[in-house]
Amino acid sequence: MKKGVQIYEIAKRIFPICRSITGNGVRETMAILKEYVPELEIFEVPSGTQVFDWTVPKEWNIKDAYIEDENGERIIDFKKNNLHVLGYSLPMDVYLSLEELKKIIYTQKEQPEVIPYVTSYYVERSGFCMSQNQLDALKEGNYHAVIDSELKEGSLTYAEVIIPGKSEKEIFFSTYTCHPSMGNNECSGPTLQTEIINYVKNMPEREYTYRFVFLPETIGSITYLSRKYMELKEKVYAGFNLSCVGDNRDYSFIDTRYGTTVTDKLLRHVLKKHTSHFVEYSFLERGSDERQYNAPGIDLPVCGFCRTKFAKYPEYHTSADDLTVISPEGFEGSFEILTKCIQILENN
Repeated sequence: MKKGVQIYEIAKRIFPICRSITGNGVRETMAILKEYVPELEIFEVPSGTQVFDWTVPKEWNIKDAYIEDENGERIIDFKKNNLHVLGYSLPMDVYLSLEELKKIIYTQKEQPEVIPYVTSYYVERSGFCMSQNQLDALKEGNYHAVIDSELKEGSLTYAEVIIPGKSEKEIFFSTYTCHPSMGNNECSGPTLQTEIINYVKNMPEREYTYRFVFLPETIGSITYLSRKYMELKEKVYAGFNLSCVGDNRDYSFIDTRYGTTVTDKLLRHVLKKHTSHFVEYSFLERGSDERQYNAPGIDLPVCGFCRTKFAKYPEYHTSADDLTVISPEGFEGSFEILTKCIQILENN
């Protein structure tokens, strides 16, 4: 379980960082990953850059946020849990009645004890998140709501590692670095991929070239593809998008658009040999960057790989997705599956 423990320790380091699709939290995360993978090359794409029919957004950074009651007591504090703030919130410093405050509070009624993860990347607004139980307990009065953030022209950050092999044909791995403090989604993908890189680096020889990317979900893969898609279409032989790979409950993968690529066949084969139970999801149940990699005109052989698939476990996108949801055992299983896939590809 040595690898699983190593991966879990990296996840613990990046867990506290407030990440988003842009900003210093992403850069701080990349700097930590670069300690483990010195070859990591980091790129910045300026706000306003056209990427297909999308545009790289403004950069968002946040220093602090809180709500105080009339006694000056903080009822929520960003520095204690960064999920308390609506992602990409504009700055604010206002006094609100309870009725006014409730209009900018987001909860998850079906799980009243958790803080939900909510964002507003492309609509400029401000807000807070808390548990439904906490909201229900608030008393009438005036509240001081503060968000110390900045939305400005900046850049989007992504990183890449290419490890050459005998062939220019590539095995492609992708994961994302845009979620704040949630363990499985998504401290798990980048940390697992870090150790996969080191595994590939230490192989005595490689038939294939390996390409690894770390980027913000959706806008990051669109940005990357806008720069690289012709090269990827020519070179990528098999590919994996890693998300929610740290729990120890299940194994699952999302098919490519038609479910017939070498990656689809490979994951079916390895999972059948490795475990008595796994779930294969149709591409119609996609939801991560496998969407972009399989888009019409792109058509890369990239499957989504998970332990329990995103949106299929109760802690997903909430404060309950903490470091107890992921484990060294969960990481070890994911590492074993992916390294078996690599071994088979190399020796096929």
